[in-house]
Amino acid sequence: MNQEKLIYYKGLLEGKLRALLDEAEKAVNGMGHERSEDFPDPTDRASLESDRNFQLRIKDRERKLIQKIKEALDRIEDGTFGTCESCGKPISEKRLMARPMTTQCIDCKTEDEQKERLEKLRGTKEAPKFPS
Repeated sequence: MNQEKLIYYKGLLEGKLRALLDEAEKAVNGMGHERSEDFPDPTDRASLESDRNFQLRIKDRERKLIQKIKEALDRIEDGTFGTCESCGKPISEKRLMARPMTTQCIDCKTEDEQKERLEKLRGTKEAPKFPS
């Protein structure tokens, strides 16, 4: 990949990273302002806890995405960005535009997803049997 494209992807990744980190900081500053004793009604308290759990799941996904972006930036620095870690072939520009932190070409990713689906199907078929 040429230097101009690497600079473009580095800027794109750094922008995504900055946006995620800004959002994370806002979330940390915003959480904890509502205390459970502020909601004497159990239904309101349950709703607050449900919302908080949902936000925490989203933040965990964002944390994982931040890590993937940092790893992609490291790959730009070490010269392996844009190369599939499975087959070693170049990852298409179209795929990198859609998901610049990807580590696999579309063919390898598709194959991995199909294997995962098959494993899930096998897992559901081998559910515990109950004695007759």
